[in-house]
Amino acid sequence: MASPENDAQADLRFLAKLVHRKELTQEEAGAIVPALQSQEADLDALLVSIAGKDHEWVARMRRTDGGEIPEFPGFQVGKRLGVGGTAIVWLAKEKKTGLKMALKVLRPEFAAKPAELKAFVEETRLLERLEHPNLIKGLGVAKYGKTVFAKLAYIEGETLLEILDGMKAEDDAMPEEEALRVVLETARALAYLESQSIVHRDIKPGNIMYTEAGRVVLIDLGFAASSGAQGKSDSGVGTVAYLSPEQARGGASADARSDIYSLGVSLFQLVIGRLPFDSSDDREVLRMQVMDSLSSPELRGRGFTPHLSYFIEKMMAKEANHRYQSWTELIEDVAGQIEGRDSLNFTRPKNTAPPRPRRRRR
Repeated sequence: MASPENDAQADLRFLAKLVHRKELTQEEAGAIVPALQSQEADLDALLVSIAGKDHEWVARMRRTDGGEIPEFPGFQVGKRLGVGGTAIVWLAKEKKTGLKMALKVLRPEFAAKPAELKAFVEETRLLERLEHPNLIKGLGVAKYGKTVFAKLAYIEGETLLEILDGMKAEDDAMPEEEALRVVLETARALAYLESQSIVHRDIKPGNIMYTEAGRVVLIDLGFAASSGAQGKSDSGVGTVAYLSPEQARGGASADARSDIYSLGVSLFQLVIGRLPFDSSDDREVLRMQVMDSLSSPELRGRGFTPHLSYFIEKMMAKEANHRYQSWTELIEDVAGQIEGRDSLNFTRPKNTAPPRPRRRRR
């Protein structure tokens, strides 16, 4: 049984959360603290008597942990699946159908910005229109009160970034064959986007889901643009560590070859366990993307095939004209390498992926 002292500390933490989430003003909380500390009444009663909140509001704050867990009519919201720069993703079940979904909730500070809100709605509507087995499916966008959220198909698995974060040593790095299969399936999704005149512009392990069955799903189109769209003149669009040299310089038009470079960085990270160019200073990373040559003794010292080095070096060529020029070209090369390996493997049935190794938990 919790002691009164522990209960009081828990109430103070809850009170602080209400203030932090702007559900309560600092003045209202300041008026409650002395009464709470003197144990005149419990926090719920004080929220009503001093802060003037009604019992329904108090019950909702308790139920949603201070407004942190969203509530939407027709949905039972479960665990938090992920946190991004502009949105939080929750697992939810539609009460009417029992269907599991991922609800991507736009943070309030971004929902209040017209440009951010428009981009969020456009991304969701784009995912509704597109159909590909390696691309997450959008199921609609909705608004409840001031909260805007997207309904997405639920994918049970982890992002490649989560898998990488769970690896402790180089022995846990993703095997070459498995990493190439991931790249192949991702490239197929990107080739489909290209056929729809869309360039992704933010390819990275955090935007790629991987299921226990080995299914690969691209889950985020937040920076997607029409082919040829011009980037900002002062900065690249996307995530710094995965930007191509032309994106790092700023002002580059949307081009599949930039996505090919980013996928090459992701492949390097999967098999080596680190980024090819890394620094705590984003400006230094951008400089390295533009100026420094790719250097990785691990590619030649861990028993990888020459094909892997060739793929990475061609995908990450500094000059866009020296990279793969299309997803079709890359897919043909990688698929050919995988098929060649499969033809020499007499223990596994043809056209089946190797089992995904379980990552170690920290």
